[in-house]
Amino acid sequence: MTLDKELRELYVEELVKIAKDNNNIMVLDADLMKAHKTNIFKDAYPERYIDVGVAEANMIGIAAGLANMGKIPFTHTFTPFSTRRVYDQIAISVGLAYLPVKIVGSDPGVTAELNGQTHMSFEDAGIMRNLPKMTIVEPVDIYQLRKLLPQIIEHDGPVYIRLDRKSKNAFFDENVDFKLGKIHEVKDGEDITIITSGICLFEVMKAVEKAENEGISVKVLNMHTLKPVDSETIIKAAKKTNKIITVENHNIINGWGSAVAEVVSENYPVKVIRMGIKDHYGEVGKSDFLMKKYGIDADSIYKKIVEEVKL
Repeated sequence: MTLDKELRELYVEELVKIAKDNNNIMVLDADLMKAHKTNIFKDAYPERYIDVGVAEANMIGIAAGLANMGKIPFTHTFTPFSTRRVYDQIAISVGLAYLPVKIVGSDPGVTAELNGQTHMSFEDAGIMRNLPKMTIVEPVDIYQLRKLLPQIIEHDGPVYIRLDRKSKNAFFDENVDFKLGKIHEVKDGEDITIITSGICLFEVMKAVEKAENEGISVKVLNMHTLKPVDSETIIKAAKKTNKIITVENHNIINGWGSAVAEVVSENYPVKVIRMGIKDHYGEVGKSDFLMKKYGIDADSIYKKIVEEVKL
């Protein structure tokens, strides 16, 4: 389903609605008001909006100070500037004090597209995953984000959110419920399990439909929360299908594939095939081209499903 508005606009509109009844919510932006549509929040609550300019480290420090005073600040910039550039500030000012700063990183992975290497972060979730007690979320669409956003706000610690800023795609609808930290089962299956998140879910489902036309039964799990990891659901899937494929718009090192492999190896060892970016920096290109190049498009996923099931 294609929506009339992009995810960035729908997200900010949702935040404005919630902020009406929660005076502690604040929005900070690093000179990207139009890019992130945070001007919508500024227009609604100018006294709760801060544009820090191109000063991302300072933004995290300000957010930490606000959180220490009882506020719930949301910071906004592109993924590499929300993570790599400000990593020490997050660790020292936010992490050590376990403050409820909500860090939004937009255009994750290949969705940075024509901004190229400097803006295309394949390691953001991985380095954030290394921080103790950091929660990491990657919503598929606005319907999932709407259900998760109140939980993110209520969570008393820091949260990193990967947001596909320009997406107009919707996979779920308003009737589906999601729980922070709990994997959502998209469909059940018997022969193999696929675990994925974000934009990759769309490609996975195209591949699964093709595979099931050939009689292959695929279990699909949407791991919208990378950390804390839902070990229970992963172990159950491993026991049922005895083989798992992970698909991620991220480096396979220390991302979704690594998290799943860690759980499986320690609890119920089965083969885990990690599909994602294989130790590579980003580059200029449209998402479809890059997904194909890095092997996370529907055709690549379908071929891997068939290959593994028919071994």
